[in-house]
Amino acid sequence: MTTLRLVTLSADELNRKEQWRRRLGSERDALTERTRTEENRALRTTIIEWLSETRITTVCAYVPVGSEPGSPELLDSLVALGHRVLLPVMAGRNPLEWAAYEGPDSLRRATYGLLEPSTPHLGAGAISEAGAVLVPALAVDRRGVRLGKGAGFYDRSLPLADDSAELAAVVRDSEFVEELPAEAHDVRVTGVMTPASGFTRLPV
Repeated sequence: MTTLRLVTLSADELNRKEQWRRRLGSERDALTERTRTEENRALRTTIIEWLSETRITTVCAYVPVGSEPGSPELLDSLVALGHRVLLPVMAGRNPLEWAAYEGPDSLRRATYGLLEPSTPHLGAGAISEAGAVLVPALAVDRRGVRLGKGAGFYDRSLPLADDSAELAAVVRDSEFVEELPAEAHDVRVTGVMTPASGFTRLPV
């Protein structure tokens, strides 16, 4: 996987990154339930169509938390269509491990308010089996720089993906922005998925 050139952010730049996080989080929290439902329905349609066109069979996905874009219904639809869906499992500060999603009853409560699969853990290297990784994000820019919540789990995990895998950040249309501050450990995504525009390959 391609990493960004080494950059050390100044205190002002780090503060700007946190300001981005606070603003985007507030905007998501302010969404009406109707808007959130409509956007998630559009995301489900565009992701299913995209995967059908690319003929990708194994997908790393996630169970959205709070106001994150995405839905459990997407996971069920992917399984119903014959996709193998892998979900992340927290492993301390190590790269994420993965386990197969086998329906709502296979999920259990975990740390940080997450839902994780109770199926057998496949290890951190299982991400290399996926043709696509749907990556949660607060925002992504036109260079493929992704803004996460700051814990670094995906930055430690994405380098283990296959070089041919599509790394698609899933965000709202307004969260696909011109430029974000980037750090040395940031891993670029290869595309962005939004409700209205579907998949856009990056860098643009």
